[in-house]
Amino acid sequence: MSIMQNKGPAVHILADQESAGAAAASAAAVHIRDAIASRGHTRILVATGNSQLALIEHLVQEPIDWGSVSVLHLDEYVGVPADHPASFRHWIKTRLADKVRPSAVHYIEGDAADLQAEMNRYTRLLSEDVVDLAFVGFGENGHIAFNDPGVADRNDLVAIKRVALDLESRKQQVGEGHFPDLASVPAHALTLTCPALLAARRWVCCVPEKRKAAAVAAALEGPISEECPASFCRLHPRIEIFLDQYSASLLSR
Repeated sequence: MSIMQNKGPAVHILADQESAGAAAASAAAVHIRDAIASRGHTRILVATGNSQLALIEHLVQEPIDWGSVSVLHLDEYVGVPADHPASFRHWIKTRLADKVRPSAVHYIEGDAADLQAEMNRYTRLLSEDVVDLAFVGFGENGHIAFNDPGVADRNDLVAIKRVALDLESRKQQVGEGHFPDLASVPAHALTLTCPALLAARRWVCCVPEKRKAAAVAAALEGPISEECPASFCRLHPRIEIFLDQYSASLLSR
């Protein structure tokens, strides 16, 4: 493993996706245990998607007092039920919650009859206590959660909002195998905003695979801009980023 350390995030470069996920899970487990030791409980934001699979698979094997952990998440498709295979609620339930039984799991109900009421509810949940740790992936177009270029705003005045999904984001969902074709991908989602993500005390970002290389390079070496929302990682004082040799391949150093 090599480490890039400068004034920005600590960037760990591992051999492959499995190694990056294991290293990210190990670091996250330390942060979770430290938060429990200092506060008696912790709240974490969980990212979903293929890039997070190895991280979560290793995290559930870590010695963590999950009875002291509350789980929230980043986003959900509008109109997709919780039992849909592509639902992020389904992803978290089957890969994390059913295995470790956290003290609470607060799902974003993207199929709620009143989406504004649902966003208000989740805003209240977020404001009840600090979030100690957020897992944040980078999309192929540089999105974080579903803050795509064009809708990302680091000065958003709300904690969660409804967004129209960027075409590249929708293509990514097809490419990862979550939907059979572009027409099947929902056009809208509810997402935590950039300020809500940045409010978490720490980030652990696991961003493997060659298809993420351009986004990684833009995030870490390009301008800090809404054109690459992942570049906002450089605004946070406590971020660790775990790459593999493929996602790091376009970095200049």
